[in-house]
Amino acid sequence: MTTNTLTAAPVTDAHALTGKRRIAFASYVDENYLPGFLTLLRSLALSNPGVCEDFVVLYDDLRPGSIARIRALHPRIVLKRVDDTHYDAYKKGDQDNYLVRKAYFILDVFRIREYDTVITLDTDMVVLGDLRELLELREGLAAVPQFFYGQHKLNSGLLVIQREYLSDEFCARLDQCGRSGDYELDKHDQGILNAVLDGDFIRLDPRYNFVKRRLSGDLPVPDDTAILHFTGRHKPWQGGEAGYSQAEDKWREYELTDAEFQAAYLESAGGLHHDLVVHLGTPHVKRTGDVEVARKVAAAHIANGGYQDAVDILSGVRIPLDEAWPHEVLGHALMSVSRYEEARARLLLATAAPNRAATAYARLAQLAWVHGDNTEALRYATAGLTVDPTHRPSRLWAQRAAAVPSQERGSADDQLAHVAFYMDRQGNAGDKLLPETVRLAFGPDTTSRRWHSVHAHRLFDEAALERVNARRGLVIGGGGLFIPDTMPNGNSAWQWNVPDALLNRIDVPIAVFAVGFNAFDGQSYRAHRFRESLLQLVERSAFFGLRNHGSIEKVRAMLPSHLHDKVRFQPCPTTVMRQLVAGWQDPAERDDTILINAAYDRAGLRFGHDYAYFLAQMAQAVRDLAALGEVKCVAHSLDDEKIAFDLRREHGISMPVIPMYDFENDEIRDLYARTKLVIGMRGHAGMIPFGVGTPIISLISHPKMAYFLRDIERPEWGVSVHDRHLAAHLVERAKDLLADHAKTVADVHGRQQELWKVTEANAADLRVILGS
Repeated sequence: MTTNTLTAAPVTDAHALTGKRRIAFASYVDENYLPGFLTLLRSLALSNPGVCEDFVVLYDDLRPGSIARIRALHPRIVLKRVDDTHYDAYKKGDQDNYLVRKAYFILDVFRIREYDTVITLDTDMVVLGDLRELLELREGLAAVPQFFYGQHKLNSGLLVIQREYLSDEFCARLDQCGRSGDYELDKHDQGILNAVLDGDFIRLDPRYNFVKRRLSGDLPVPDDTAILHFTGRHKPWQGGEAGYSQAEDKWREYELTDAEFQAAYLESAGGLHHDLVVHLGTPHVKRTGDVEVARKVAAAHIANGGYQDAVDILSGVRIPLDEAWPHEVLGHALMSVSRYEEARARLLLATAAPNRAATAYARLAQLAWVHGDNTEALRYATAGLTVDPTHRPSRLWAQRAAAVPSQERGSADDQLAHVAFYMDRQGNAGDKLLPETVRLAFGPDTTSRRWHSVHAHRLFDEAALERVNARRGLVIGGGGLFIPDTMPNGNSAWQWNVPDALLNRIDVPIAVFAVGFNAFDGQSYRAHRFRESLLQLVERSAFFGLRNHGSIEKVRAMLPSHLHDKVRFQPCPTTVMRQLVAGWQDPAERDDTILINAAYDRAGLRFGHDYAYFLAQMAQAVRDLAALGEVKCVAHSLDDEKIAFDLRREHGISMPVIPMYDFENDEIRDLYARTKLVIGMRGHAGMIPFGVGTPIISLISHPKMAYFLRDIERPEWGVSVHDRHLAAHLVERAKDLLADHAKTVADVHGRQQELWKVTEANAADLRVILGS
């Protein structure tokens, strides 16, 4: 079996666990070429407004003022000073000649180790078209062949370099060549690289490095040119060269002041990258007071979890009463920091405009529901549906507000309060099953005779505090409650909307049970508020159990050392389902099926630039897996059906869809127990089938699944969605697991037994703590 690289990753290194590619652009910049580089940055943003990767600036003599000018144009500049003495031993060239120095310094890009893909751009280039194809390249070293010198040599102005070339081994080959002098140092500054590669590179279309010399005689720039390269001594910012006026006009389109650049970007069509919107929009708003741009900046902050920043930017401008959209966005931001009355006022203003009213009413319904007012929530949701009968958020809030709460049948003295995310009908199947499964870990009765439900997303107020303090204890969990952007609030900065003052007045034992730290690779918390709330929660808890060791390490890193030992391991109870369900019997026979699940929430964080690759690989995997069983899509939520639609549209593959979001809990368990294998991306698309004794392969796009596989000592049961050979590895592992299915199931049972031992030991402590 192929060795799984996940086994080598540090337990909390999210990038190493998910395999998500880190991509950067890179250029060598000095004072002479600074005007060209600034134009390059502007052209990159305006031609590719949805792209914002790190941009590594290699330099040796830039002045502070020049660095400030660079930073003003891009939010993710990474400065790397290069050491020119390293190249003194190289045998050729005038070390004081700029082109020679540049030829050597560009080799420093191969010494970069922080990225998986690096795209180099010369400072005399201008970007005119879509670079998506370059961002999606995953293997080898790609470049455009030299136009005048034959296909066997590359032009180093544009290189797309993958991880295997960003290595000590390849740098040693470059260095050996440089020291030997066995290369040609020509004006195209790529002699050493061409000597080492000897023609072994991936050829890109010339439109990605279209050299100016091809336009001699004042020819027009071809419409499909993606990158125009001003080779030669006469640069556009130095006065240009006769015979190239049409090419130089293209360059001058991007010779803009900072104010002009900011305005041009913010007026760009298509999807704008939130980091660039914030970086360029903030000074624009400060200078102009532009309300529409302030709205865009606020929306970008919200998309990135910067709720207070969104409030600040919109509060700093005067919003006319009849500008509904900015009021609605400000209302959303104010809700997210728990400034509820201010939010309500803004949202009511937004209802005046027909094109924003449905969204505003849905948010007002949410606001009323958060405060426990179902009647008001239903009124607002109905108003939203009156404006737009197709408005899904209004319909969902109407359903939630109209739901009849279950009548509590037990006495408070016999009940535990239970804070959880209680999923709606047609909600995420895993989250729907989870509260019941947590309760099973405390006993067979999961009904209101023994449990008092507290929805995590509702404001925990004085009345809720009184109800909780009347119970025997409080259980919080399970699931990924430590995540910042699911129903955000300013009281805790995680899913339970609990103010510190009320948390500290809970006087019954608190048990945090099988909760997960659920941040994605690249996702951050409002660290200060979350840490404060977390600290108080740990201090107040009699039991604090997290569902994997990755979460444990993440949380311990936020706590003072004297609290570290309070944080213990408590597996998600879905992983030991066979032990919890009364009268459980393993199926005598299984369906000849393989179930596939893919998740699409926060798709950018899951897939980066690799979704098309992932889909193509899954198409191949589905074709090959068909020889092992009937392949079906299992959708935990409505959005999960997207993989079936995309596979049919893009690759002509039809796959039956199982709408698990419509299933009852027993149906979920039964389906997963009867299949042969589950290949799942969602956390509970791995943990639930594992818990009912079914083999799994995890499609890893989030650290939590790698954490789980490490805990059960089976990291080889996971494959990154970014794996270079995803289809082959999936099929290979499926064959391994299915070759002796009974043996694999026995292995699942054995791994589960280890988790059950931990759960039983914790249960003994919980019986003492909760008096049950």
